[in-house]
Amino acid sequence: MTERVLRTFSGFPAGQTAMVTLPDIVFTELVPLIDDLLELRVTLLSLRRLAQMRAEVAPWITAAELRDDPAMRAALGDGDTPLDAVLARAVARGTLLVARREVADGTVEHRYFANSPRGRAAVDALRRGVDLARAERIAARPNIFALYEQNIGPLTALLSEELKEAEATYPAAWVEEAFREAVSRNKRNWKYIHAILKRWQTEGKDEIHRRDRATDTQRYITGEYGDLIQH
Repeated sequence: MTERVLRTFSGFPAGQTAMVTLPDIVFTELVPLIDDLLELRVTLLSLRRLAQMRAEVAPWITAAELRDDPAMRAALGDGDTPLDAVLARAVARGTLLVARREVADGTVEHRYFANSPRGRAAVDALRRGVDLARAERIAARPNIFALYEQNIGPLTALLSEELKEAEATYPAAWVEEAFREAVSRNKRNWKYIHAILKRWQTEGKDEIHRRDRATDTQRYITGEYGDLIQH
């Protein structure tokens, strides 16, 4: 009997790495239920792809897109089990939901959603024939953990809880913009970024930007170039 070669992992690299956030219930309740290795691999990689996306209604992924994922191809290996069969098993278990949709060229597309409240609502709408064209997926944004590690440094357990709470509280676009503003001012710390977010929430982000633009204009008019401007 030929001994199977053990493929090893080189370890997590130092420095900046992308982060993916999944509910704890995935590991405490779902993973212990899965008794098939391929199903486990496909489940985790599918949930990873969905977690990396932002959508107006609910994120979804197709089997074709999953097949194009290098990690998914490596996970499936050279076995005889097709991806569609493994996805069907994940649907039967209740991890994923699937909805059929006829696309412009007349072909049928199968969209896979996480079995979450948003996913169930989106699938129900598709099955009732509701046009979800405006719910097409938006380009994925880095989550708050990735933004922190990319712009500030390594995370601590205590700070991770603060970041998780902030991600649930503030819009993703605000979080990205707050990080950019902090970096542009060379204030690379979470306390400063969180203060920006709280101020936007309290005073109104658009109102603050309007006042800042007005202040900059007034400073320009009355400052060192004031005598060059007709007013």
